[in-house]
Amino acid sequence: MRKNSIKNTRINMEVQRELSEIIRTEIKDPRIHPMTTVVAVDVTPDLKYCKAYVSVLGDEEAAKATLQGLKSAVGYVRRELARRVNLRNTPEITFVLDQSIEYGVHMSHLIDEVTKDLKAEDGEDSLEE
Repeated sequence: MRKNSIKNTRINMEVQRELSEIIRTEIKDPRIHPMTTVVAVDVTPDLKYCKAYVSVLGDEEAAKATLQGLKSAVGYVRRELARRVNLRNTPEITFVLDQSIEYGVHMSHLIDEVTKDLKAEDGEDSLEE
């Protein structure tokens, strides 16, 4: 099975949906931030391993605590995933912090500052003429 096959894409989507549901409703660990989102899932073609990319809305401490909470609950999450998704093998789950949303917000702020500075310079140039 190729990595980007239709079957693997469907499995990734199903695992992502179920992981999101398990994290949101089943896990009661206080370390896990309530604004935790499973952004993407990458299951290997042999269904042995799974990388779950998780985004946490909050500061860096909340993200670290959330990852610790998820790593401590990985056995429960894997068991629930096996119960909910009918796969030949239940993959070993590795949670990875995804900071792309924070990076995008940061870049957006930088672009806004630059455009504001350019508009201010254009306003000064038109006053001098």
